[in-house]
Amino acid sequence: MNHLLFLGNLGWGELIIIALVVLLLFGGKKIPELMKGLGKGVRSFKEGMNSPEQEEKEGEK
Repeated sequence: MNHLLFLGNLGWGELIIIALVVLLLFGGKKIPELMKGLGKGVRSFKEGMNSPEQEEKEGEK
């Protein structure tokens, strides 16, 4: 699997250019804050996905 499904036919050169543009737009200080927010969102989503399973297990007791 040489390419990721959601990226299509982007090569390394295109990915580097995209990364540089993101760095220029948001700056070096803002990117860690964005990634932290993204991580919190993913964690919240996973907890939400596990919540119905936990409620179901608690209901069986």
